[in-house]
Amino acid sequence: MKLERKHALVLLGIAIWNVVTYVTFIKNLAATEGRPTGYYVAHTVLIVVNLLIAALLGTWGVRALKAARSSASASAGKVNA
Repeated sequence: MKLERKHALVLLGIAIWNVVTYVTFIKNLAATEGRPTGYYVAHTVLIVVNLLIAALLGTWGVRALKAARSSASASAGKVNA
């Protein structure tokens, strides 16, 4: 499957959105008091998993963007030749 530039941008956008929302979630979680330990454990697991997903999607987005750029430059070279 060939990913285009628009796909790469969507992946990067989702990754950035996940990071922004979960960093905010971390701040809000740190500000809470008086909750059971299970609450903090469950939400910490959610945060870690979602930040890992963001890292994976960001990696795929960067790779797709680089591949789209190299593909575009290769086809531009064919046109000029």
